[in-house]
Amino acid sequence: MQRIHPTAKSRWAFCSRYCKNRIDLTIDPPPDLAIEIDITSRTQFNNYEIMGVPELWRYTPQGLQINLLQQGKYVEASFSPNFPGIPIIQLVNEYVKQCLSLGRSQAIRAFKSWVKDNL
Repeated sequence: MQRIHPTAKSRWAFCSRYCKNRIDLTIDPPPDLAIEIDITSRTQFNNYEIMGVPELWRYTPQGLQINLLQQGKYVEASFSPNFPGIPIIQLVNEYVKQCLSLGRSQAIRAFKSWVKDNL
């Protein structure tokens, strides 16, 4: 019989009790932030607006775009209220560029270094 690591066992116990297969928007709050990466198709803004997601990040070939829900509609923003004082757009765009030119491992190391030095 295979033994299960205590951490894995506790995660399974937590998920079996609290995780859901479906979100019920009549009782479950929307997420604070949705992140969408445009590969083949994009979800329409109104799907997120209907759910009431306050912040939506979309990554497209042009870079990261942050949208904030204001009076039921998304407005493009230059900052993230979930990460105050952190230049998210610049960071994401820079490290994605580095990932493409230098490789993922080097870009991740550089990003970790930035986090250590700046946060």
